[in-house]
Amino acid sequence: MRARGHAKPALADVSVLIVGAGPAGLMAAVALARHGVECTLVERRRDISSLPRATAISTRSMELLRAWGLEDEIRAGGTDVEWLQWYCETLAQAPSGDGRPTGFPTRAQSAVISPVGPACVPQDHLEPVLLRHLRSLPATRVEFGTEVVGVESGSDGIRAVLRDVAGGGAARVIEARYLVAADGAHSAVRAALGIRMHGPDNLQEAVTALFRAPLWKLAGEYRYGLYAITHPEAEGVLLPAGRDDRWLYGAMPDGQRAQELTAETLARRIRLASGDAALRPRIERIGRFTFAAQMAERFRSGSAFLVGDAAHRATPRGGTGMNTAIHDGYDLGWKLAWVLRGWAAPALLDSYEAERRPVSEHNVARSADPNGTARAAEQELHADLGGRIAHTWVPSAGGRVSTLDLLQPGLTLLTGPQHERWEAAAATVAPAVPLGVARLDAITARALGIRNTGALLARPDGTPASWLAHDSDAVPALRAAVRSATAHTSDRGLSTRQAA
Repeated sequence: MRARGHAKPALADVSVLIVGAGPAGLMAAVALARHGVECTLVERRRDISSLPRATAISTRSMELLRAWGLEDEIRAGGTDVEWLQWYCETLAQAPSGDGRPTGFPTRAQSAVISPVGPACVPQDHLEPVLLRHLRSLPATRVEFGTEVVGVESGSDGIRAVLRDVAGGGAARVIEARYLVAADGAHSAVRAALGIRMHGPDNLQEAVTALFRAPLWKLAGEYRYGLYAITHPEAEGVLLPAGRDDRWLYGAMPDGQRAQELTAETLARRIRLASGDAALRPRIERIGRFTFAAQMAERFRSGSAFLVGDAAHRATPRGGTGMNTAIHDGYDLGWKLAWVLRGWAAPALLDSYEAERRPVSEHNVARSADPNGTARAAEQELHADLGGRIAHTWVPSAGGRVSTLDLLQPGLTLLTGPQHERWEAAAATVAPAVPLGVARLDAITARALGIRNTGALLARPDGTPASWLAHDSDAVPALRAAVRSATAHTSDRGLSTRQAA
């Protein structure tokens, strides 16, 4: 595969080509499709993965999925747990164990900070939900069994060569304005773009066994997202991986190579970890892998962007890998959509790496820490929530809603009770820049940091774009705020109407 600069194509076949149908690629595709932007998603595999892989969906990830109306469908494939590490010698001895934080909020903490809490749902349930939702939206084409074998990227577009992995079809060329590389830790697109990875690889060997066994009856009321088993002959972790007593057992061999942990050996270790000598686990799959904590030297090359594991590799510690990928895909997706729809200038895309890299670096560094899982929620929530506006419940005609529910696909102007001059100023912003206005009561406005008769302009991800002072001239202040949020350098196209 190769990548080089090229001239702008006369007519792109598609606005965005997304390579990879994991969480990052699917989130980017959905974000684009929900804005009505055409995209093509290609995946080398013939179907999405049937492996549970990650099992923790963070608070912020669930907020994004809730905003798309997918929360109930997502949770239907998981288990109801408290997000603690529960240390016990065996699962049967859970009543004598003790809990330690995981960086995710507890139920009580979640109720204060968000309309949702983190979920215990395997990745092989999340991905089909996202794929079904994507296919329900227009303007999207999904092709499985298709790989990218060549890429040329420039500032004005990309040219990719696609091929059927079965080898039965001829290679074909697709041109797109932008490319999203979501093709995983060993990204072929990243390699073609000449982007190197930095950081340690092969940090630790690990082996996991996916199995079914009636373990919940042993755990009883002690239902947690992660059980740290301390039995000297079965030290490892037990993770619920879906409904119907589907589990993962993970171990990091010490002095014994991962290849030596056979199905028979793992079954014995699971039996010891459970504390039930009569347990007969049905092992469905054994996986072996090594830990890595790496970052791409850059997330962009011309019109091509890296997301998810293509941009950063994290170990399983802390459960941040999939969630970082989810947030990458969402963030790049809505920003590409804004640019392609003419709502924002192309310079907005510079904010993707500027905003996502610090979070990715934090999460990768955390995952490299042998104690990276054991973090208090207050240490990690800032990285997960990303500075979005505060959640609080507000009354509405249909019942109470979260302040997060007030956010629009475009910009949202949040005001206090004295809203008239801000609404008049909003009327001067051209229709090409969608701008909704949400009126808040005085207490809620105060909770969001809106002082006196001021206002807050928020992006669709809930990030405050501008705080508008109560004593400012509303019309020029709002136009300046919109310019900044959309990366425009002038009022051209923003002020076709006059204030009422």
